[in-house]
Amino acid sequence: MIHPTERTIFLEAIEKDDPAERRRFVEEACGDDEALKASVQALLAADDEDDNPLDRPPVDYRKITETVASPAEWIGNRIGGYRLMEQIGEGGFGLVFVAQQDQPVRRQVALKIVKPGMGTKEVIARFEAEKQAVAMMDHPNIARVFDAGVSEDGRPFFVMELVRGVPVTEFADAHRLTVRERLELFVDVCKAVHHAHQKAVIHRDIKPSNVLVTLHDDRPVVKVIDFGVAKAIGQSLTDKTIYTQFFSMIGTPLYMSPEQAEMSGLDVDTRSDIFSLGVLMYELLSGATPFDRDRLDSAGLDEMRRIIREEEPPAPSRRLSTLGGRMTTVSSSRQVEPSRLTSTLRGDLDWIVMKSLEKDRNRRYDSAMALADDTQRYLNQEPIKARPPSTSYRLMKSASRHRVALGTTALVLLSLIVGLVASLWQMQRVADERDQKEAALEEIELFSQRVTRANELVASGEALAQADQNQAARRAFDEAVTEQPSYYLPWVSRGQFFARQRDYAAAADNFAKALKLGSPTETPQWWGVPALLHLADETEALESYFKQYRKQLITIDDDASLEAIRWEWIRNGVQVDGRLSEQQYDKLARLAEKKLSEPGHDSDRGPGRGFGPSPPPARSDGRPPRDPPPPNFGGAVPRPVQLHIVGLANLRAGRYERAIEYLRDAQTRPHWPSPFITHAPLAIAYAGLGNMDFAKQERQKATKVSQRTNRSTDIKSDFQGTPWFDLVEMQFLAAEAERKISTEN
Repeated sequence: MIHPTERTIFLEAIEKDDPAERRRFVEEACGDDEALKASVQALLAADDEDDNPLDRPPVDYRKITETVASPAEWIGNRIGGYRLMEQIGEGGFGLVFVAQQDQPVRRQVALKIVKPGMGTKEVIARFEAEKQAVAMMDHPNIARVFDAGVSEDGRPFFVMELVRGVPVTEFADAHRLTVRERLELFVDVCKAVHHAHQKAVIHRDIKPSNVLVTLHDDRPVVKVIDFGVAKAIGQSLTDKTIYTQFFSMIGTPLYMSPEQAEMSGLDVDTRSDIFSLGVLMYELLSGATPFDRDRLDSAGLDEMRRIIREEEPPAPSRRLSTLGGRMTTVSSSRQVEPSRLTSTLRGDLDWIVMKSLEKDRNRRYDSAMALADDTQRYLNQEPIKARPPSTSYRLMKSASRHRVALGTTALVLLSLIVGLVASLWQMQRVADERDQKEAALEEIELFSQRVTRANELVASGEALAQADQNQAARRAFDEAVTEQPSYYLPWVSRGQFFARQRDYAAAADNFAKALKLGSPTETPQWWGVPALLHLADETEALESYFKQYRKQLITIDDDASLEAIRWEWIRNGVQVDGRLSEQQYDKLARLAEKKLSEPGHDSDRGPGRGFGPSPPPARSDGRPPRDPPPPNFGGAVPRPVQLHIVGLANLRAGRYERAIEYLRDAQTRPHWPSPFITHAPLAIAYAGLGNMDFAKQERQKATKVSQRTNRSTDIKSDFQGTPWFDLVEMQFLAAEAERKISTEN
């Protein structure tokens, strides 16, 4: 293989058409190294011959593919009519090179080809979709496609305009562009994206690194690149099927729309790009993204998706106040004082950005051109459409555009002051209405700010609790509740915190307050709460919870999609006896058994036909077995828990034999930290069949474990790996078994 220094000198030398200039360059580059000089000159001489050895790969290209050679080893090889010069990029399935084209014109281009070892049908289909998407574009702000083909080993490639630019945010900061200049570039980006949408293509990954800026005659020009995750609207980009896996997220989380975070490509349309454009505008103006990069990086997948889908980011003007020492740098790069930058963003620009970032896509701009037009209206000092078009607001904008004319008019009116006395009363009325409307807008903005602050405090409390800084976490949750007491989320989050600390009374009180504020109850944060409310004697809250639950159950029929029904939702319905009708319990039991048998589970679909006094896995003293730490189920409900839920559902439905079968099966499953929660429902089921000996045995085991949790001084270490809602359910069911099975029976 050619030595790197030798290769570098050779590749630079062949770009010089003048032989004299080329010789001077080789002399200077090689210096006193005569061997290096001779080698380079030999390569140059070979390149000038008709049969250029560098036009052929130095080794069999198929062998390179088979051994997955380093892309650096491809430099100097040819793919089609293009010689690879240097690698400049790498995506999930493609490599990007600078390539030299000699015919029919001599120029440098960007060549993108599928990676070696990545030739799956899905990857090639995505690659061809990108090729087709970009080829459909014809816009000065979208990189053009020149050519496409297939390499000798059958991997597709395409050739496009070489854009030697930098990400738009880096360019704006490096050149200290003003807010106006940044917005002018942003308008061009919106127009390019609108062009793509007109061609029925969604980009789905708009971010600074995919919006490059290059200089043409000292004038900045934006180029939108990388339609690698583009999605066709209403048509197929390729005749090959592109299959998006169920658990894949398409896009970059910092710039991703809430519907993209749902991980379902079926529900993404052009308004998803509007959201990403809003994030890009947010960053161009404030120097930061709506959500903190470090926070998203440290969050798990579910938490990251929750943040994107549920939390409202602060407006750009408020985001500036969180930058700390960076505020000076950000304002300096925009050639404005910090206080002036905040006042510039507050108002119209905040409204434009936040309309683009609406969680409900129906409230965003309906097209990229609408966003561009509203931004241009701001630049022209015209009323924007993102803000309610009040009369006072339109008058204010009109006055801003016609300052000189208004000044002249004022001088004329000054001579007619006597005639204006009669109109003062009417003017006062207009001023009062304006003040009332502005006060209402300020109140709405203040409420939004408090909700945003409460969300930030909740996120901080969760992070502190995970780091075992419980006192600091408690202060954060308390402050969140104080910041916005009429907002249910801080109460729910603080209830979860207290439950994890085993302070069940405080936890139940917080959940009860959240219910009074209208909190929805179908989220994972409500798992195990019914038993908790019952233990704390929160009767009114418990009835409020089941009022919602019964409405949710009515909407589910026997043909409902089991994928949308969560195991823990079923579990919540059957934890507390007597809150649902016999028909409703029977419906839950049928749903649970049907869900247990759905495809995707292990081969053991359920218990055997018979049942009997098979020995439980717990030790004779009632304590849970010393199992190794539970495995990581990747967020799925473990099989033993599924069996326990089906057993509990059958118990509430009065199917005692089937309940015993499922509960016994759950007990025998390995690597489950909570098998002891099955003792109490087994006791109740045996009693229902009249088998009091087994009923009393299981009741005694449940009682021992319940007493042990009450006596334990360090419940976290004694019940390592057991979630709080398992312990609460165990205590509740143990108390129920005590009531139903007396020692005298």
